[in-house]
Amino acid sequence: MGQIDLRGMTKVFGERGSEIIAVDDIDLTIEDGEFLVLVGPSGCGKSTTLRCIAGLEEVTHGDIVLDGTDITDEKPKNRNIAMVFQNYALYPHMTAEENMAFGLKMTTDLGEDEISVKVQEAAEMMGIQDLLDDKPGELSGGQQQRVALGRAIVREPEVFLMDEPLSNLDAKLRTTMRTELQDLQQRLDTTTVYVTHDQTEAMTMGDRIVVLNEGTIQQVGTPLECYQQPNNKFVAGFIGSPSMNFVDVVNDGQVLTHEAFTYELSDAMASELQDVDDAFVLGIRPEDIRITNEANDHNAIRIEPTVVEPVGDLTYVHFELGDTQLTATVSGDVPIQIGTDLEVIFPEDRIHLFDSETGEAIKNSQREVRSVPS
Repeated sequence: MGQIDLRGMTKVFGERGSEIIAVDDIDLTIEDGEFLVLVGPSGCGKSTTLRCIAGLEEVTHGDIVLDGTDITDEKPKNRNIAMVFQNYALYPHMTAEENMAFGLKMTTDLGEDEISVKVQEAAEMMGIQDLLDDKPGELSGGQQQRVALGRAIVREPEVFLMDEPLSNLDAKLRTTMRTELQDLQQRLDTTTVYVTHDQTEAMTMGDRIVVLNEGTIQQVGTPLECYQQPNNKFVAGFIGSPSMNFVDVVNDGQVLTHEAFTYELSDAMASELQDVDDAFVLGIRPEDIRITNEANDHNAIRIEPTVVEPVGDLTYVHFELGDTQLTATVSGDVPIQIGTDLEVIFPEDRIHLFDSETGEAIKNSQREVRSVPS
């Protein structure tokens, strides 16, 4: 078992009058065996949340419950939780084997032989059985990461906590380690809470993701739910790469007006928006912008590409509408040239609309969010 319940968890740093609320009244249930990713920009409270769960930070208000037991005031060593740090936190004077065994020696009554068996099993699982006699200084970044993971695995905890464990690796190794971590978590079936600022990691690794900003939860959902049905403009802009495009528009009843274009609404859409404020932020994903060959196509917008970035199977086309920079993603097979105007369409079933003041979603894309068959 490894279910975690955060109940009104709040962490405040500083003294009265100069307090900084790092985590603000978080309510969250992390299911047993789930791979949950905390994602958000620097300073959003994700690492602080992880450290509070681990017991490395004292909670200011609220409770942390593990499998029905309140562990809010328990010492870290008594929580049956293992943490993998961004900098690996390996002892440089110890071999890989000694690093992996250290936690068991300090927190259990296991004998040397039992500890050795557990270390060997974890090393084989991580593919580092030939590196056990090496010290951290003799290992590559990826090998050090595997040792740090092995040290967590040998403890057989109820929960793994991982604080940006791949951020020090190069891009290719990071991609490889993402796959290995997912496979490892599925084999161990251990509840895992993973912190990252990289939304690509969040989208590819998590069963669910929690999007944080300024210490508060913006949305909890599957990666596709957060991508296709964002709660607000922040989530829409943070999740996705390239990020969602945004332009300010005014609703004139049947038409959305921008300084560089007008967008005629269908009767159904106009009716849907008649009881909301007139000023919106229109959002559209780069891949949902469609190039058309018909200059008189419905709602076609003439653009002039300013930057074209071929990246293989895709091409990023940057252009401006008024003072706003936008990006469209098109097939790499489509020839795009700077200086040649294009006509683009924002399909109505692909646009998002957000309240211009609160940022809350008024309408999301009608792209279907499909569940995975069980």
